[in-house]
Amino acid sequence: MTDMWVNETLYPYWGQRFRVTRELARTKSDFQDIAIVETEFHGRVMLLDGVVQITESDEFVYQEMLAHVPLLAHGDAKSVLIIGAGDGGVLKRVLMHKSVAKAVMVEIDGEVIRLSKEFLPAIGGDAWTDKRADVIVGDGIDYVKRAPDASFDVIIVDSTDPIGVGEVLFTDEFYQNCARILTDRGLIVNQCGVPFMQADELRETSARRGNFFPHVTAYIAAVPTYVGGYMTLGWAGKDAALTTLSIETITERAKSAGILGTTSYWSPQIHVAAFWLPPYIAKHLPA
Repeated sequence: MTDMWVNETLYPYWGQRFRVTRELARTKSDFQDIAIVETEFHGRVMLLDGVVQITESDEFVYQEMLAHVPLLAHGDAKSVLIIGAGDGGVLKRVLMHKSVAKAVMVEIDGEVIRLSKEFLPAIGGDAWTDKRADVIVGDGIDYVKRAPDASFDVIIVDSTDPIGVGEVLFTDEFYQNCARILTDRGLIVNQCGVPFMQADELRETSARRGNFFPHVTAYIAAVPTYVGGYMTLGWAGKDAALTTLSIETITERAKSAGILGTTSYWSPQIHVAAFWLPPYIAKHLPA
């Protein structure tokens, strides 16, 4: 056993580290440093610019909550736009839903897609070859600028934190275009960090979304390798009722969608409970 460790660099004053059994890939793309390592406990781990993006051991938590919650809340999403998510995990979960006729995924860094297919094949699975999937290597900002009005039911943004390449996905212009290209009951979700450590991210993003959407909130998921407690997934929509559905309604929709019994974190009960936020998180949302 080698005694090599990789240290995450997200915070200057707190961190986590993983014991590495071997390094699988390391490259500098046009946008960021990408590393994939095999670890002793968490399986394979992808880091971008030194920050953990995904691990084989707990990716299901984040991916299930980012994909299943908005799609089941909507109830009849046929067209889904995914921005980022180059590992393919969100795309795979979205395509599990029988109602989805088209899933467009726009990832700016083609190297993330290439390395994920090679070294993290189980995360994306067969999503890459699904006929409903349109995978684009390109700029998500530019895509939403050019997309027609009311062309998507759900937008899922799986980006890095608002630094570096992910920063432009947290701007007023981006959210304004998202509101334009969503249908009447459309909604957008995106990761808003761990509010115990990154409260500004949730607060500022929610305030921006509030300029363009009548209903802004967040829901939570406990992802072990996103250290600091609950992660928040920001929500902005055109119909406030979508976040107050009953367990019974969500259960029936999950049965119809074909995902009930396929998940390891998401459940109808978790879905409903995720919108009940601890006060230390809720205080950062618009009143």
